[in-house]
Amino acid sequence: MGFPLLTSLLLCPTLALLVILATPPARAGFVRWTSLVSSAVALVLSALLWARYDAGAGGLQFTELVPWLPDVGITWHMAVDGYGVALLMLNSLVYFAGVLTMWDLAERVKEYFAFMILLVIGVYGVFMTQDLFLLFFFYEIAVVPMYPLILVWGSTRKEYAAMKLMLFLLAGSALLFPALLAIYHEAGLGTFSLVELAAHTFDRDFQLFVYPFVYIGFGVLAGMFPFHGWSPTGHVAAPSAVSMLHAGVLMKLGAFGVLAVGVRLLPEGAVYWAPLFAGFAAVGVVYGAFVALKQTDFKFVIGFSSVSHMGVVLLGLNLGVMGVAAADAFNGAVFQMFAHGIMTALFFSTVGFIYDRAHSKTIADFGGLGSQMPRAVSIFIVAGLCGAGLPGLASFWPEMLVFLAAMKTMPLVGVCVIAGLVLTALYVLRVFETAFFGPPNPRWKDLPDLRGWELLPRGLLVAVLLFFGFYPRAMLDLIGSTTQLLAAGF
Repeated sequence: MGFPLLTSLLLCPTLALLVILATPPARAGFVRWTSLVSSAVALVLSALLWARYDAGAGGLQFTELVPWLPDVGITWHMAVDGYGVALLMLNSLVYFAGVLTMWDLAERVKEYFAFMILLVIGVYGVFMTQDLFLLFFFYEIAVVPMYPLILVWGSTRKEYAAMKLMLFLLAGSALLFPALLAIYHEAGLGTFSLVELAAHTFDRDFQLFVYPFVYIGFGVLAGMFPFHGWSPTGHVAAPSAVSMLHAGVLMKLGAFGVLAVGVRLLPEGAVYWAPLFAGFAAVGVVYGAFVALKQTDFKFVIGFSSVSHMGVVLLGLNLGVMGVAAADAFNGAVFQMFAHGIMTALFFSTVGFIYDRAHSKTIADFGGLGSQMPRAVSIFIVAGLCGAGLPGLASFWPEMLVFLAAMKTMPLVGVCVIAGLVLTALYVLRVFETAFFGPPNPRWKDLPDLRGWELLPRGLLVAVLLFFGFYPRAMLDLIGSTTQLLAAGF
């Protein structure tokens, strides 16, 4: 088995959580540094995973297999393919940037970082486990901390937002749990191993019946239209780093669940339902962008833009199973998960900085902010241009791949994607014009700009967007062999 690299990565936040729980609340500085060291080590281990993954061979690597509850077939089975490596890196980048973004938090520091790290643990577990039971277990660990994080440290109708978020996500879990148990029972293998379940051929009628439960159950967390209402509301209420994790990573769990469980275990069901769910995804792309165009709050704009961009991810997954342009569609969907995660983390990190200084998220309250906070505004503009699909930034490539797949598979859907991109450019330029350019508002003349270490997390995320924008081959080489294996089934 060799060195347990995946378990070591999972232990980074786990040990940090245990240390923080044992730390007196008064030692807030120690809590911050514990969180930062944990996130930095996790980032290094994720980079090591990326460097050591044999993209040419593809498939599952870094396998760790230890029986846990053999009587019911639950095993500590950790392994990752190219998709998993990319998403683990995404989680590590957002984790590291999120800790630095909330460095100045003064209220209940111990509890905040404890809940945040618990969320990160759940995300790591979902992306690396190959056991269906553990996948659901880690999935719930990732979802539950969102409630206290918004309720205690949030703003803007935080009680309503926290409750709405939990009700939607618990409804998704209520669909998922019986569906996953049905998969286990129907297979009759006595194991929750995703590898063994994927090798089993389920009855077609079973697949057609269960797949919608899996897709919608996971799709709720992915911001699937029309079950997306919790997401923008949660974005607006959540503190900065929680919004970063929410949009940057947590929504990707939903799309990853559709891929890992729905597409891989129930392929006939995925093919049957793909046209309908592709239609919903296309509507989500246009709807999210259109509604973002009418918003007056920075965070609502980003929240609805996330619904639109996650629609591109779900559209790619549905187009992939149709088989006409499977490679482009799957590559685009997974690449978009990564690019959107980095982009939204950058958005919320920068908006959080502006809000903490100005105590306003209303776009119309600002004007000429670019001359008063040039660094913060420049970083926001990079994120906005990435969202608009500007060549040279990471989102351009996955959106182009999904668009090409759509034009080959469902041309009308391809037109919807183009409409969504046009609307995205409009709401991004509207924010730029209203808040950042024009005559400076004297109300904000004394606002401090980003400086020193505050530039580190934002600069890191900008560098990632630029790197994959100019060198997309790094991502496509990593996930290409995994895509070939997946696409061969369709």
